Order: sequence, then structure tokens, then C-alpha cells
Amino acid sequence: MAVTVETLDKLERKITLSLPVGTIQNEVESRLKRLARTVKMDGFRPGKVPMNVVAQRYGYSVQYEVMNDKVGEAFAVAANEANLRVAGQPRISEKEGAPEGQLQFDAVFEVYPEVKIKDLSSAQIERVSSQVTDEAIDKTVEILRKQRRSFAQRAMDAAAQDGDRATIDFEGKIDGEPFAGGKAEDFQFLIGDGQMLKEFEEAVRGMKSGESKTFPLNFPADYHGKDVAGKQADFLVTVKKIEAAHLPEVNEAFAKSLGIAESSVESLRADIRKNLERELKFRLISRNKNAVMDALVAQAELDIPKASVQSELERLVEGARADLKQRGVKDADKAPIPEDLFRPQAEKRVRLGLVVAELVRSNALEAKPDQIKAHIEELAASYEKPEDVVRWYTGDRRRMAEVEAVVIENNVTDFVLSKAKVNEKALGFDELMGQS
Repeated sequence: MAVTVETLDKLERKITLSLPVGTIQNEVESRLKRLARTVKMDGFRPGKVPMNVVAQRYGYSVQYEVMNDKVGEAFAVAANEANLRVAGQPRISEKEGAPEGQLQFDAVFEVYPEVKIKDLSSAQIERVSSQVTDEAIDKTVEILRKQRRSFAQRAMDAAAQDGDRATIDFEGKIDGEPFAGGKAEDFQFLIGDGQMLKEFEEAVRGMKSGESKTFPLNFPADYHGKDVAGKQADFLVTVKKIEAAHLPEVNEAFAKSLGIAESSVESLRADIRKNLERELKFRLISRNKNAVMDALVAQAELDIPKASVQSELERLVEGARADLKQRGVKDADKAPIPEDLFRPQAEKRVRLGLVVAELVRSNALEAKPDQIKAHIEELAASYEKPEDVVRWYTGDRRRMAEVEAVVIENNVTDFVLSKAKVNEKALGFDELMGQS
């Protein structure tokens, strides 16, 4: 039977569905009979409730259920016959004036767009590269040393300096009044580490154990504590103890403390290089992939379905609520989060998803089993027991789907780079790793 599809907008379509009243009534009666075999009601034995009583109690809900099922089935058949790729759920409304013995419904819905991708050879993409340097390894060694530093108390007349750990009492007031979070006892911080505001560190730097000082401090306008942001406070600080930091020497004992099998400095540096190179590789992949995806979208022409954007908006808002809940925000599930905050992001995601899907379909860029396996093994390689990590991925469909999506994106990235005009750019290790 031919299906008539009416075009309402660029992607919006309408189909009229017809259902015989008899088909609906027969299915309702059939379901009520099945229900009567098991339904329980006061005053009747199970399975002995009269049909008219069952129909009176459950008839409306069963009728609603049957209508939904039959309309859904009819829509699926019609959309399939018309070779339509439906985006989102249809809006169903009953029509008046249907022929006798028929029920008619209008199904209004969107279809996925035709995606046109221009010649990729005209796209220009900047591909960055970088290398792990000895300087980067030296910096990592210093970080590891700081993580394992010890502290020894300085003499009472020793002045606090950068790198020292200060133990202090402090109290701040604004207009002579204490404020929340402005007081602490036996508080420790590392001078010069950026843990405290610059003015606070400058005030403590040079003080000696037992000394007290009052000084003004201006909170930045963008300070995370909104109650004090942009205000000036007066702080009284008393230094109770100054401790000098002692960093461990870089030797075999230090390497052994880090779990290096051969316990040598050379092995330690080799292990650091291996880890940095792995991290660098993933950072380069991410950076270059983003550049490719931006170029790919710029080369594509398509309309985006409103239904798909709405679904993505709902996911983003739900994710924001989950994040608030994780941070301990009260009633996070009821927090007013305007969808428009996420609309540009949602539209970008939907557009990119449609373009990538078209490129994958038209160029056979699906993830191959050996690619998925290799990617999981690479992810697991940095862990102590890689085989456990491999099982963690392969034992969960959702995780495997996430890996498959990453592999597909990598295939798309490689394909586009093979076609486009690529401008190579070398970045320093710190420059690349410092970028988000």
C-alpha cells in the first residue's frame, strides 16, 4: 500500500495513519480476557472476576495501551515502506472526520538530512607534532621529588622563604567583622606554591616563628568565595612554625621507592619517558582530531533535526545536574538550568555526529575488531595488570561501544588528513601539554 508523505518543512514530514476500529476492539477484548485470568479483586476468586467488571476497571487503560501500540506499529510500517530515516519520536494526533469503521491519526516527525560533504582536498588542517625532551623528564623527576619531600623545623630566628612549609594561625575581618572561612588554627601551606593568594604569601614570607602581623588583603573580583569577592579584609597572622623542605636525592634508592624494577636512575628516566610519550601521543591525537572535526564540519552542508538537538540538550542538562549532585549541591535535580546555555554545544554535537556518520558510511570507516582490540591493549599498557583492564573493557557493552566510537573517530581523522591540505606545526612539549 502506497504511503503518502507530506513535506511540512525542510526536515519535517507528515503521514496520515488509518486503523480499523475492529482491529482495535478485537485487541482490547483479547487483552482484557488475558487479564481476567489473573486479575484479583475483593469478593471474587482469582480468575473468576466477570468480564464486565474487568472491562469497567481496566478498559480505559487497556484501550490506551492498545492504541499506542497499534499506532506505533502502523507508523513504523509506513515509515519503512516510504524508506524514511526518522529522527526522534513522531507527534501523534487523532484526526476528525475519519471514514466509518476507521480511526485516523496524523504523525508529524522529522527525518535525518541529506549530508553533502565538499571535496576534502580543499580543506586546510593544522597538524601539530611534539617530542618528549630531556627537560620534560627533568621536570617530572622534580615533581616526583617534591611529592616525596620531608620537612625539618627551622631555627626560631630563621625567616620564612619560598619552599618552606609554614604553620600559622590567622583571622580575617571585613569592616571589623569576621567572615566565614576567614579563620584557622595550625594551618599549613607551602610558601611560593600558589596555594594562598599572592598578598597573603608576601605577608608571611620573611616572618619568623612566634611573630604576628596584621596586613590588608584585597580579594579578587572573580574570587570563588562570592561573599568576599572584590572586598578588602584585614588579616592577623601568627607564625607558629617554619619548616624547611628536603628533597630526596635522585639515586638508586629514589628509583626503588618509585617501584622501578631495576632500581637505577637510567631505568627511572626511561620509565618516565615511556609514560610521557604515551600521554603526549593521546594529547596529539586529541588535538589533531579536534582540528579535523572542525574542518570536516566546515566542509559539510546539512540541516539538523530539531528533535535530535532537543535530545542532546536533555542529555547535556542531565549531565549538568549530575555534576551538581556530585559536588554536593542540594536539590540538584530541581536546579533551574536553562537549555539555551547548552544549545550551541548541542547543535554542534548533532551536526558533527551526522557528518561523521555519513563519512563513515560512504567510505567504510567502521571500526574493525583488530583495531578495537589494539586500542584497548594500548589503554591497558600503562597499568600494573593490563589483562585486568582488558577484561574490564571487554566485559561491558557500554565500554566497548565507547572504545568503538573512539576508533571510528581515529579512522575518520586519518582519512580526512589523507585527503586534506595539511600544514605541519611543531610545538614544544610544555606548550602542547599546557593546552586544554
